[in-house]
Amino acid sequence: MLRLLLRWFLQAGALLLVAYFVPGFQVRNFPAALVAVIVIGLLNATLGLLLKLITLPLGILTLGLFFLVINAIMLEVASAIVPGFRVASFGAAFIGAVILAVLYIIVEAIAD
Repeated sequence: MLRLLLRWFLQAGALLLVAYFVPGFQVRNFPAALVAVIVIGLLNATLGLLLKLITLPLGILTLGLFFLVINAIMLEVASAIVPGFRVASFGAAFIGAVILAVLYIIVEAIAD
């Protein structure tokens, strides 16, 4: 349970870090980042998984890089749902998805 909370807080911190460096990617405060992380996780576990299964041949063809596009779409959907979390454009969402993927790998290494 403690590891789950640590991962949640570290991912929210990663989201705030991305908002600091990527123009067009905005998070109002830490509580908004916590809610956004939960919504992004739920979207990736449901809609994102379905989209990844549908586009699996394209993902294989691009060696998995197309899945970053799906993650960017999930970030845009989450920004439409969560107040205090906003992604201005698809470009900002894509750059944010790339940076978040790298940061989440680091978070997983820290949390385990």
